[in-house]
Amino acid sequence: MAAKVRAGTGLFFFLSLWCGLGLFSGCLSAAQAEKRLVPLKSSGQFRLDDIAGYVSENPARAIHLAGIHRRIYGTDGEDPLAAPRLKSLEEAAVRNLIESQARAVREKRWDDAASLARSLGALEIAVENTGMEPDFLLADAKDKLSGGNYLEAFLAALRTHELRPLEFEDALFFLEQAVRVSQRRAAAFFFTAAEARGGAVPEELRRYAQGRDTAADMIKGVATVLVDRGYRIEKGRGLPDWVLGSAFFVDSSGLLITNYHVISSEVDPAYEGYSRLYIRLGGAASPRIPARVIGWDKAMDLALIKAEITPEYVFSLVDRTIPSVGEAIYAIGSPVGLEKTVTAGIVSALGRRLLQIGDVIQIDAAVNHGNSGGPVVDVEGRLVGIVFAGIEQYQGLNFAVPAERLAAALPGMLRGGKAERPWLGLTIAETAQGAEIIYVAPFTPAAEHHITEGTWLTTLNGAEVRASQGGLIPALQDLLFPNRPGELVAVETSDGIRRVIMTEPRPEIPLARAARVDSRERLAAPLFGLILAPTAGNIFTPAYTIKRVVRGSIADEAGLSEQDSVSIRGFKVEEKEGYVLLDIYVKRRRLGYLEASMRLPAALDSPDTL
Repeated sequence: MAAKVRAGTGLFFFLSLWCGLGLFSGCLSAAQAEKRLVPLKSSGQFRLDDIAGYVSENPARAIHLAGIHRRIYGTDGEDPLAAPRLKSLEEAAVRNLIESQARAVREKRWDDAASLARSLGALEIAVENTGMEPDFLLADAKDKLSGGNYLEAFLAALRTHELRPLEFEDALFFLEQAVRVSQRRAAAFFFTAAEARGGAVPEELRRYAQGRDTAADMIKGVATVLVDRGYRIEKGRGLPDWVLGSAFFVDSSGLLITNYHVISSEVDPAYEGYSRLYIRLGGAASPRIPARVIGWDKAMDLALIKAEITPEYVFSLVDRTIPSVGEAIYAIGSPVGLEKTVTAGIVSALGRRLLQIGDVIQIDAAVNHGNSGGPVVDVEGRLVGIVFAGIEQYQGLNFAVPAERLAAALPGMLRGGKAERPWLGLTIAETAQGAEIIYVAPFTPAAEHHITEGTWLTTLNGAEVRASQGGLIPALQDLLFPNRPGELVAVETSDGIRRVIMTEPRPEIPLARAARVDSRERLAAPLFGLILAPTAGNIFTPAYTIKRVVRGSIADEAGLSEQDSVSIRGFKVEEKEGYVLLDIYVKRRRLGYLEASMRLPAALDSPDTL
């Protein structure tokens, strides 16, 4: 019996092998035979099917994927029918974008209509029958005014004017509204816009707009922020844990601006303790008024909070100014809890790169704990910035977020919750030739579109990439960040390729994911400014030659230079703390190939990302 089983098993194996080799046609059923006649889809066809799935539900994503398909497979790909089908899918996606915009106009969703206009603009499509972005922003501003929402209305009017100067009638209309709600600096802005159009402004409006608010007036619009975090234990004793800051009113509904780091315990999911937010309008004996966080922008250290109170004074975000170095300024706030304190100083420097996005203003006005979140104004009463930091051990080294960047960030915070900004996945270095792309982070829109490292970014949404020395990267960020994540942007590089890319939400720590998945030698470029070329080494300690050192980078400050020999001995990522440590062994060419071991630290929240 056992022998029969073995023989049967052997016959079964032989027949199975025969069928597997396709030598015995009787092994196939009729269904299997029919299935074998259906040709397998090429990878290009699979991607076209993916694109087709997005054409209706997310046409911007479909257009983004179509661009990737063209980059990977060329015009025809593996299938001669691919090109006409790809073109058909793109045309359908564009039609759906246009229809979505028309629907948003019919439903008076002006923000959405403006967003879709920007995406269509990236495709170089002008939709004359529905209007362009300034038309939607102006309509949105007037709708917001009818609902009594002056802050958002004036911001929308400001953005309209930046894109296309307001007509006299519109500027006069907003001037009248600014006077109505006693916002003198907003009135001054719209008065200037109206005068530029050559119309006659009524004398009473002119007098108000040309007046000036006093420091005593502005102090009424500044509040002390108090965050009660319960008790902390120090040396066995329980001590009250309070965070102190400043804030200023930007709307008569009780909206205030402060710093994110002042109110972070209210919204940070990593914080697990007790936290209650209050503001106070007078001295220590004044009542604490409960407040809540509306929105925040951690990358800019800004937060929008609200208290149920009608302020006596409101700061304008419309008539803000970019100051000059040496210009006199005043900081208003509550240093160490001393409310209604005004300190004077000058603008010490511009263009300091201390935050993820943009640059900041250096001031020498006295700033202490409690000033964070307070306004900085010029002698005309125009908002210049928001205090956010000072260096304790050095007097007169204090910093403010520019008011222009607050105005750009505020619409995102007004939507509620964490403000989202768009992200491409690029790290940029400013060079003599322009904005060089030194790193493309994996699994990002830029990586999907095969943007090449070592090329230069020449235009962004049709705007040429130009700025004064040291200001190129902030200028690029200013071009990109007014857009919403999910919009299409047009990127042109020095290799002559124009790509239309759909942005995604910017990560809280831009290079954290890359640090987890990419190689150490590639990460040396965005984190440390080291562009490496592999040389002979061993499997355990690969060796590199420094191809280039980015000027002003960590590697540059450490004294490394081109043609130095380097081997990487350690690479430690502390994502929770937000930094990376790189251990290298280097032979310095300029010092006769003197050998040295070095440890270089770098922050993961690089300010050079886009």
